[in-house]
Amino acid sequence: MVYFVGAGSGAADLITVRGMHMLQQADVIIYAGSLVNPELLQYAKTDCEIHNSAKLTLEEVLQIMQEAQEQGKMLVRLHTGEPSIYGAVREQMDALDALHIPYESCPGVSACFGAAASLNLEYTLPGVSQTLIITRMEGRTGVPQKESIESLAAHQASMAIYLSTGMLRELSRRLMAGGYAENTPAALIYKATWPEEETYICTVETLAQVAEEHGIIKTALVLVGDVITHGNYQKSRLYAADFSTEFRQAKSSVRQTEENREEQRED
Repeated sequence: MVYFVGAGSGAADLITVRGMHMLQQADVIIYAGSLVNPELLQYAKTDCEIHNSAKLTLEEVLQIMQEAQEQGKMLVRLHTGEPSIYGAVREQMDALDALHIPYESCPGVSACFGAAASLNLEYTLPGVSQTLIITRMEGRTGVPQKESIESLAAHQASMAIYLSTGMLRELSRRLMAGGYAENTPAALIYKATWPEEETYICTVETLAQVAEEHGIIKTALVLVGDVITHGNYQKSRLYAADFSTEFRQAKSSVRQTEENREEQRED
């Protein structure tokens, strides 16, 4: 069996309990060495066979998987963050299907959620934004035209932009061309939740300037939206006194009912 496991956003203790148990049981681990925190390998058995996929091609990764299957070994493919986001897992899964090798997935904490925790953010503030757009700029890997930064920026929603740190001036230009004002709050988070994490609050216009000032050229996440400064939002209706739920009756409704009963008694 092959298990695709999300390593989490960086900190070694942000892997899921299930993912940790899989690492502890694995006979073979293939980890994304350029991005995964190596401290996670401490969960591995002493006799576990470990491979760094940063030095491997897809064909070489699949060869290791096939050999582990033939030898009856449990293999963990350890991806950074949450494997379903920019994890390049589908091509591996399709190849395993062709080889009749079974596999399962274990989710992880993606960088945008690690960054939100570091900044104590809520992406979906009532009255500000109820949508989080996770996207990237096109680089060596293209992006569909319908998903251009400009078209997504037009929604004025919260945005988490991956894999774009080396193109921040162009990113700022496109965000503003799409509709964000130049002073729209933004954040640059380098290695979210890692021990060496750095976080900077800025604006859409000053993203590149802030990155240059602090020498950030890669491994950073860009956040955009008014939720970053969390001003002028509405409180959740779920906890409002005059809001009824399956578990709690609105207090104003209770008072109104009692008043109606009193009026009926007087009549």
